[in-house]
Amino acid sequence: MNITFVEAQKKLEDITAEMLVLIRQYGLDAQSPFDVITVARHKIGNEQDYIRFLELSLEGRIYGEYAEALQKQMDQQSGDIDAATNNIH
Repeated sequence: MNITFVEAQKKLEDITAEMLVLIRQYGLDAQSPFDVITVARHKIGNEQDYIRFLELSLEGRIYGEYAEALQKQMDQQSGDIDAATNNIH
């Protein structure tokens, strides 16, 4: 499945919105990114919400890395085009 950069960004926005609902609902207040899962495990009492939180965390990471790779690819292609254009002159 190939998705565009815009589609990846939209999916990240959707994931973030759903994640924020859970963060607010359960008062998740981790002091560092390394504590997020531990805090969630202790504060989220509903097993289904905890599983969804973990799913969103994983999906966010996957889509984030994918969007970052696409951005690097677009930047590289743009740089290649610029270099080619400069060589013409």
